[in-house]
Amino acid sequence: MYDLLVVGAGPYGLSIAAHAAAAGLDVRVFGRPMAAWRDHMPEGMFLKSEPWASHLSDPGRRYGLDAYGAERGVPTEHAVPLPVRTFAEYGLWFAERAVPRVDERMIRTVDTCTGGFRALTEDGEPFHSRSVALAVGVLPFVDIPGPLRGLGPEYVTHSSHHGDLTRFRDADVTVIGAGQAALETAALLAEQGTRVRVLARSHTLNWNGLPPAWRRPWWDSVRAPHSGLGCGWRNWCYAELPGAFRRLPESGRTRIAATALGPAGAWWLRDRFEPSVEVLPGHEAVRAGVRDGRVRLEVRGPAGAPVPLLTDHVIAATGFRAGRDRLRMLSPDLRASLMPLADGSPDVGRDFESSWPGLFLAGLVTASGFGPAMRFVHGASYTAGRLVRGVRRHVRHQSRTPVRPPRLPSPASPAPDRARTP
Repeated sequence: MYDLLVVGAGPYGLSIAAHAAAAGLDVRVFGRPMAAWRDHMPEGMFLKSEPWASHLSDPGRRYGLDAYGAERGVPTEHAVPLPVRTFAEYGLWFAERAVPRVDERMIRTVDTCTGGFRALTEDGEPFHSRSVALAVGVLPFVDIPGPLRGLGPEYVTHSSHHGDLTRFRDADVTVIGAGQAALETAALLAEQGTRVRVLARSHTLNWNGLPPAWRRPWWDSVRAPHSGLGCGWRNWCYAELPGAFRRLPESGRTRIAATALGPAGAWWLRDRFEPSVEVLPGHEAVRAGVRDGRVRLEVRGPAGAPVPLLTDHVIAATGFRAGRDRLRMLSPDLRASLMPLADGSPDVGRDFESSWPGLFLAGLVTASGFGPAMRFVHGASYTAGRLVRGVRRHVRHQSRTPVRPPRLPSPASPAPDRARTP
């Protein structure tokens, strides 16, 4: 029986595995390394985060993105956008040096068993462990607007579904959204000759400004410090104080997780986007259907009355909803046992342990617990150290005390608004 099974081999999963191996835990990792970055982002995309805020985490800090850049001759400079392809290659480099062998099979189900958990791979092989860390990234949580959900993938897809956009070269495409994924996808489509427009509910698009120089007068740094989530004290608190964020009342945490760092495009994208992409601001799709092989959207704009819009395909760059109901690899009983927060995401304790002992969560699904940093690679460093500390505590405790199922919350009782004590 393993001490820890890590389900997922993206930035969070690889960082957790590196810390677990260094701590002497018997750990096994499952998943295709950096799959979301390698398979679900088209060629030509760049990281929005700064390179210095995009390190994977190992305890000795030997395998950061800067070390990879120095070894491979890849620039990792402040205010110089890094290609997503380069970041994915860095993740593979990190996995080879800091992580035990990764089993590239996917985990189909995770359930409880005597002494811990039983995970079943996609080809049916079982593995048993005292604890499990789910680091499944964002792909299980894609969110497509309600009016579009009845159409098949030949007509509607999510922006995270595309590792290659060339299938749309001669098509007419409507992109829905106003964040980086929407704006960069639209720019890439336009640059390959696709007829493309962006449908945005907001009345104006927001663009991030050029970040200030890394070296600058001290008074500028005090007024607006750099952080892994951007400049300013609020962003610095989100980036550097996830533990303090967890002490906020639940209502405040869920509100901030949903609204902080709202949709905006990167500064380096604006000159590519604005001359080539049509934008319909203040517009929302309220109905959708298919007519003669094309998508017919009914779009409500500032004037109020819906108007028809015909397009060949819709790409919904509409983000992710990280509810516990989306954790489909968990058995129904185990999934239902997780204590939910008001927004439907599972509650986690100070070491990222869920309400079921030994089941740990990482990444986007913990944003309502630890803040907006968990939506970005930058949050992996804090998560990995704290989570592995919790796994070690759980494994020690389990060796002394038989594991008993926790007391389940009453389905009729709403999750309390609280800040859990450390």
